[in-house]
Amino acid sequence: MTTESTGTSATADSILSEQPLDVVVLGAGISGIGAAHYLTTEHPGKSFVILESRDSIGGTWDLFRYPGIRSDSDLNTFGYEFKPWRDPQAIADAPRILDYLREAVAEDRLESKIAFNRRAVSADWSEAEQLWTLTVKHNDTGETSEVKTRWVFAGTGYYNYDEGFTPEFAGSDDFAGQIVHPQHWPEDLDYRGKKVVVIGSGATAVTLVPSMAGDAAHVTMLQRTPTYVIPLPREDAISNALKKTLGAERGYRLSRQKNIFQQKLVYQFCQRYPSVARRVIRASNAALLPRDYDLDTHFNPPYNPWDQRLCVVPDGDLFKAIKKGTASIETGRIKRFVADGIELESGQVLEADIIVTATGLNLQLFGGMELSRDGEPIDLSETVAYRGVMLSGVPNWVLAIGYTNSSWTLKIGLLCEYFCRMLTHMDQGGYSSVRPVADPGMETRPLLDFGAGYVKRALDRLPKQGTQSPWTMTMAVSADVKQLRKGEVDDAFLDYRKVAATVDA
Repeated sequence: MTTESTGTSATADSILSEQPLDVVVLGAGISGIGAAHYLTTEHPGKSFVILESRDSIGGTWDLFRYPGIRSDSDLNTFGYEFKPWRDPQAIADAPRILDYLREAVAEDRLESKIAFNRRAVSADWSEAEQLWTLTVKHNDTGETSEVKTRWVFAGTGYYNYDEGFTPEFAGSDDFAGQIVHPQHWPEDLDYRGKKVVVIGSGATAVTLVPSMAGDAAHVTMLQRTPTYVIPLPREDAISNALKKTLGAERGYRLSRQKNIFQQKLVYQFCQRYPSVARRVIRASNAALLPRDYDLDTHFNPPYNPWDQRLCVVPDGDLFKAIKKGTASIETGRIKRFVADGIELESGQVLEADIIVTATGLNLQLFGGMELSRDGEPIDLSETVAYRGVMLSGVPNWVLAIGYTNSSWTLKIGLLCEYFCRMLTHMDQGGYSSVRPVADPGMETRPLLDFGAGYVKRALDRLPKQGTQSPWTMTMAVSADVKQLRKGEVDDAFLDYRKVAATVDA
């Protein structure tokens, strides 16, 4: 099944004509599709539409087209709790994930709820109306329109999907070959028989290198600092056996619990015993690399395991390419680009016909939308996350950010459950809005307590988190089961209001 469109379906248009809507979901990626499922099943009477800025569903998994694109989490946890992952691949490639998302859309009959080629560029909350007014740009025509809604579910993730991060490299204009960023991969890029240098050491780089190595003359991964890289089987034999023996649904549930426990165990082990974890990872690398390989230079990060996200390589494909000689790693700092490649500060020149800048992404909440309240801009950096679901002082707005130390979707499912329980409470109490209220003197820390460069570059623009519940961005499934699945939806930190209430904007 393919869910694509060159415009907006008639049914989505008819939904948009009956304003105000109950909920507008931003983005038809894995978060937005998940939110739509919960709304459909838990609140079938509520009106909602998904605004998707592109002409197809899938978000990340449809946007990125570079060779080998795949998940770096296992799909038994990255998949939805409500929909079993049936494919034998656990570390799955993008086409399989897209098929899964298309099935989810079809099963919930969401095609008619998706308005394609529409990007919300701003949102203003009216205290008098108790409504959001979204200014929506029609990407196919350039026109704008307004959409009024009671709630916004921002399933846009936290990346800028229009432009990736590329540092300024001296001499880039001197390079005689082609420079490519993975976020804008040319469909006609022919790297067969050519020398390729991939700048970077994160998930994108370790995916690209072995995927290109079979066809390119040689692929070099150029990293400034090493990353922890761990091999995992592409197929989860135990999970596949459970599904075969117990059936897809029951086997999936057990596989999911097994892998949640494994992820928690690995993370806690790395945090509590970093020196031991470092030795274990080093031994796994050494076992797959040539005997005399320089591990200390290329696989010895200057930080502890899980201070940044670990990179997964399915079936050790990166190590196999290095051992075979079709790929290599160089660790050093770039001095400048030259006509035939890259000159390092050491004086070494890496020859290249193609340079791939897998240098990361830029963080951007809500697709770059401007938020305001009665016309007054909302400064996101002055807000504090509540349960990782809402932001202080921002009414009827869901912040959909998944885990950074585990599968993204595990968090999204739990916050969708909390959102739906909150909607039920509001219906029962006759409330029109709710907003978290934070103590102005609360001690805060960065929203994402994570050492990655793309996080550090954006900290001054992001909301904060507190140091105590419910103002922390919990990164543990067990804690979120308690606070989101079972926690109160009406506590001392939530300000519920009704339309008739006199409010102070």
